[in-house]
Amino acid sequence: MKGFELKLISELMKNSRRSDRQLAKIIGVSQPTVTRLRNKLEKEGHFKEYTAIPDFRKLGFEIIAITFTTFLHEPTRQELGASRRVSRELEKENPHAVLMAWNGMGLGFNRVFISFHENYSSYLKTIGLIKRVPNVDTSHVESFVVSLADEDHYQPLTFSVIAKYLQTRNVKRE
Repeated sequence: MKGFELKLISELMKNSRRSDRQLAKIIGVSQPTVTRLRNKLEKEGHFKEYTAIPDFRKLGFEIIAITFTTFLHEPTRQELGASRRVSRELEKENPHAVLMAWNGMGLGFNRVFISFHENYSSYLKTIGLIKRVPNVDTSHVESFVVSLADEDHYQPLTFSVIAKYLQTRNVKRE
């Protein structure tokens, strides 16, 4: 990836509301260059979405939970499809704020969820829903729960940190 592309991505991660003219001044290229580059990066799929990261407490969330689960066995494509269908049905019946659900591995688990909750009861309800998904080992579900009320967090959820890192990494390579 070229330096200007990485700089543009980094600047958009910090603040996607800036105009192409403002971005051009920061990056040190012309506004039409930024527009062309942004369009190219969008077409190539470098951006999943443009979004804002709100203060979750002001939206009524008290808890972020990182929940780890394990499948009873490696699911077939059919079983995985069935699990996804059940998950979507459960979510329609019981809306909840799951930010991410990914397969992976580590710490003896192979699935991770990051979710936001209005209170501890909401968190417990979501854990109950996760346990209803086919092929989930209900005896192997663990969470790390973070209180959003605590103001002393080391680093809040933001993409600016990743953007700064990308820019630092790029400078070291040049």
